[in-house]
Amino acid sequence: MAHQHSHAEGNSNKNRLLAAFSITAVFMVAEVIGGIISGSLALLADAGHMLTDAAALLVALLAVQFAQRKPNARHTFGWLRLTTLAAFVNAIALLVITALIVWEAIRRFYQPQPVAGGFMLVIAIGGLIANLLSFWLLHRGTEEKNLNVRAAALHVLGDLLGSVGAIVAALIILFTGWTPIDPILSILVSALVLRSAWSLMKESFHELLESAPDSIDVEKLKRDLTLNMAEVRNVHHVHLWQVGEKPVMTLHVQVIPPHDHDALLRRIHDYLHHRYHIEHATVQMEYQRCEGNDCGLGFGHAEAAHHHHH
Repeated sequence: MAHQHSHAEGNSNKNRLLAAFSITAVFMVAEVIGGIISGSLALLADAGHMLTDAAALLVALLAVQFAQRKPNARHTFGWLRLTTLAAFVNAIALLVITALIVWEAIRRFYQPQPVAGGFMLVIAIGGLIANLLSFWLLHRGTEEKNLNVRAAALHVLGDLLGSVGAIVAALIILFTGWTPIDPILSILVSALVLRSAWSLMKESFHELLESAPDSIDVEKLKRDLTLNMAEVRNVHHVHLWQVGEKPVMTLHVQVIPPHDHDALLRRIHDYLHHRYHIEHATVQMEYQRCEGNDCGLGFGHAEAAHHHHH
């Protein structure tokens, strides 16, 4: 029964994400077309911002989808890493879009372009309504504490600011005819896009580089294990990385020969799980320390140590 429930939860998340993605994607296209026809750069910048949302929603959708796919012999972690790769590619695309919009904005200060304020206003208001609708859909889903859904909701909230910017620019153009406000606001919206793209790129880059999650201090973890378990003499050769937001770890533990090997191993696993939320750890227990402290993956340290002995 419990399984049924979690599956239904995944599906309700999926349906919400799908609906929000569809709304955002449709309005993104509308804003691109509207921006080109009305000659408004702020609309194009907001469309760029909507692209960040659409991409964030798509990545969240993929994550929900891939989390349900079972790992197999070739992809032993399942397909979760694909979402990280998608986020990384998305971030790079956004940086390029932002650069293009800022470039065009600077060009327009020197050669102001006519902007159809009325048409721009209609599209910008449509974009705002689309964002509100997406946010409402996603916000209802956040009680399940799905990180991807929460991130997507935040994206959409940031996007509201972009649409508001486009509306303000349209109103100013309609009432005063001062067109430079359009590139000015497009640069402000681009700054919003840049911020989300940069953090997305940093996070996904770290995960692709197999960096340790920021929340876990490896040196502290080694000390904690040694101090809190009488049998543990030394912890070394620790590798910690992340697959689709789940921490994964391998470590060597030098122990005083225990009466019950498996019970000690279980205690180490429980400790890692409760203190550090690491559910997937591979522990190699040793009674003697392995030669050269790096145990193989030293990338050159082992040779150096070797020459040092001679």
